[in-house]
Amino acid sequence: MGRIRSALEIALERTESVRGDKDSIDKFEAKQQGKKIANEFLSDPSRSLEEALKKAPKEQRESLRQGMFEVLLAQINLPLSKDDKQRIETVGRGLGAVMANGRFSGTYKQFTQLLNRYLDEADQYEKAIRRQYEPKLRQKEEELTRRYGRPVRLDPLQDPEFVAFFNQNMDALKENYQGAVDEVREEARRCFEEA
Repeated sequence: MGRIRSALEIALERTESVRGDKDSIDKFEAKQQGKKIANEFLSDPSRSLEEALKKAPKEQRESLRQGMFEVLLAQINLPLSKDDKQRIETVGRGLGAVMANGRFSGTYKQFTQLLNRYLDEADQYEKAIRRQYEPKLRQKEEELTRRYGRPVRLDPLQDPEFVAFFNQNMDALKENYQGAVDEVREEARRCFEEA
């Protein structure tokens, strides 16, 4: 009569020839640690990425840098509001620390100036869109006031027609600047690979 084997015994038998590549595992863990350090840096910019790199074992530094770089690179995008300015500056400092070459810092400085211009332009667009839509909104308010017999005030962002009009115009503005964002990301990749 045959011996009944457990699922664990069968799995161990099938994976007997598979050996873990310790070097790959160490690199993966160092990269994950780099991502964690970069995220901590983004939430608390007083932390030092340079210090974290210096403290890391020499054989893990490249993977650590790679993880940090991936997190920081993902943060290069168009800001949603002026509140994002601090985050943008923090990302630039972080990239400078991870790349350790001054070539990208000039590019990033120009990029931050472009983002400031984008924010100013977005603010102007928003004001112009609201002014342009104001008569239509007032007309809707008057109609609702007549219908309900009491004054009605509408917030433009509650009006689906306004929201569609607003998004259409803002998306056109974003498209104009997205090319610059993509270029900066590519330049960051090139500089990182050269470093």
